[in-house]
This record gives sequence, C-alpha cells and structure tokens, in this order.
Amino acid sequence: MRFFHISDLHIGKKLHEVDITKDQEHILEEIIKMATKHKPDAIFIAGDVYDRSVPPASALNLFNDFITELESRDIKVFIISGNHDSPDRLQFAKEILEKNDIYIAGSFNGSLQKVVVEDEYGHVNVYMLPFIKPSIVSNFFKEEFIDSYEKAFRLLIEAQEIDLSERNILISHQFVTNQGVEPETSESEAIRVGGLDNIDVSAFDRFDYVALGHIHRPQKIGRETVRYSGTPLKYSFSECNHKKSVTMVDFGEKGDIKIDFLPLNPLKDMVILKDKLENLLTKEEYTKHSNDYIAAIITDEEDLFDPIGQLRSVYKNTLQIEIENTKSQYVDHDLVYSGDIKEKDPLDLFKEFYYMQNNEEMTDIQEKIILEILDELGGGQD
Repeated sequence: MRFFHISDLHIGKKLHEVDITKDQEHILEEIIKMATKHKPDAIFIAGDVYDRSVPPASALNLFNDFITELESRDIKVFIISGNHDSPDRLQFAKEILEKNDIYIAGSFNGSLQKVVVEDEYGHVNVYMLPFIKPSIVSNFFKEEFIDSYEKAFRLLIEAQEIDLSERNILISHQFVTNQGVEPETSESEAIRVGGLDNIDVSAFDRFDYVALGHIHRPQKIGRETVRYSGTPLKYSFSECNHKKSVTMVDFGEKGDIKIDFLPLNPLKDMVILKDKLENLLTKEEYTKHSNDYIAAIITDEEDLFDPIGQLRSVYKNTLQIEIENTKSQYVDHDLVYSGDIKEKDPLDLFKEFYYMQNNEEMTDIQEKIILEILDELGGGQD
C-alpha cells in the first residue's frame, strides 16, 4: 500500500492580511500532479483543512475541487479535523462521501474511527482520531479524572482493540513530544495552552505509522514512523528555511515501511532580505526574489524617504519591513530612567528620551535647539 501524508492545509488563510488563495490553489494542484505520477492508494489529511471554523466560500470550493480530483483518480481520502476546523461542518455528508472512499472523522464520538484497507499482504487498519481535548474525552469516560491530553489519549488507546499482528496506522492532530523534547515549531502555530497538552510519543507504540498534523515543520518524533508532514506552504517568515514536501509512504509487509519526501514548489516563496536599501533595490541576489513574499530588513543608518514605497516598486509582495541599525538596537530602559525623575531638569529628561529612541547622544547643535525651545516655553534650565 502506498499513501500520501499531508496536513495543515489552512485553506482560506491570509498572510499578513494578503489573500493567498492562488498560492493554495497552485500547491494543491502540485499535490494532484504528484498523485497522478506516483499513484498512491490513499491520501491522509491530518487536520486543519481550513484556517478557521467558518471558512469562506472560496475555501470550501477549493477543497471541494481538490477532493473531487483525488476521487476521480480512485484515491481513497482520509480526513480528520484539527483545532482550526469545525468538526461538524467538516464531516457534512460524511455517510454519502464514504460510499466514494472519502472518510472523514470530524467530531469525536468516544473511540477511534477505523477503516480497513486491503492489499496483497492483507489488512491495513487505518485509525482516525480528530483533535481532542481532555474535556471532550471526559464526556465518554465519566468515571475517570482526566487532567491532561496524554491521559485522555492513553485511555482511548487502552479502550481500543488493536490487533498488533496486523498493520496499523493512526491519523492524529496533537502536540507530540519525545521524552520531553518538543518538536521544532514556527511563528504560524498556536500550539500550547500550558504544560499539559503534550502527548509522549511512547503512547503511539501500537501503531506502525502515525500520520501527525498540528506542527508546521516536517519532522519525525522519536522514531522515523511517527511524523509531522508539515504544511504544504510556508505560513510565516520563521518558516523561510523549511523544506515543504508531501510525505510518501510505501507500506509492505508488517515492519516494511519506506518513506520518501516529494518536494513542493510554491507559486511564491517567503524570503527575508537584509541589507542597505540601495543594495536591496539593485543587486541581483535580492531582486531575483521580486515575485516572492518579502520581509525586508533595512540596515541604513541615515533617514530614508519612503522606504516601503521604494521596496514595493521592486518587490510588489513586500509584507514586512524593519529598520535594523545602531539607532534601533536595544537600549536598557532601566538605565535611561535611573534616578528620581523629579530631580531632573527638562533638558536632561529630553536627552535621556532622545538616547532611548536613537541609541546615541544628542549633538551640541541639537541640544542648543532644544534649549531654545524650552526657554520659549518657559521650561528651560534655571
């Protein structure tokens, strides 16, 4: 059996308030082309299909087109809800879709949803678990005091009859750690609500492969066969160095698992550029990214005229701009405001304020100008 593992599509998401529907449409088309070439038997979508619980019509239409294309290629589709999804909305027409090999676990019903797939080696048991919280699981285990995500998850697994002689796969959308070591995260994730939401990877030992969603960087957790596929697109500048991909898994006999990563090529990349403004506007090493989403860090010391306008004349998709020079470096505010403010004259206070804002002392000429202004206002030195 061959399957694709993807997650965290976040369809309908905006990037710094910019509509990226075209980017998402492009990347889903890339996945369809991969499916046409590599012919997986199934595709697992491990949660966060949409970016919010009530997605816009354009997001619904885009995902509908994606699923329709996969179904037309006789690919089984397994979908679970993530923390961004509305479980009930996601599983609309669930029973009808199952007749076309599209399986959805939106709302948690007290146990793992199981679908049995057949191949030349026998049964492959695909277990589907939507995003859960202790409060949700407690509704089905009223005799238990469930105070953590891990306890909730382990109770579920212990209650499930899993044949360890067969091949078992779990699709899940949770925060999984390895003996306290956390996965690598990025700014586009809102993961934890405290220290109790992690589940140790040892809780997944009954499964031959675990298709995880929730974390945006592709990575293994503990063992090679417990994996986050990551997002198909970069959703923050902290992900600039991520290598986005589709995880392709070939599942032979029990214990025979081969994992490959099929690289995804976005319509626009996310790039951080850092240099003086003139260099950013003219050097080919930077301007080759003119079509990409840009975060620009400008290092000029002198004041600039309309830097954002100048940047967007070359980089129309500039989303973020930052000035980084000696004036913008950190100043110890406690040092600046040391002493009793009531004992200081207005000029000294202004000089401290100027230093805090610019990380440099006022010049004699600037000090003279401020003295003249204070004198006119009647607040100069006695």
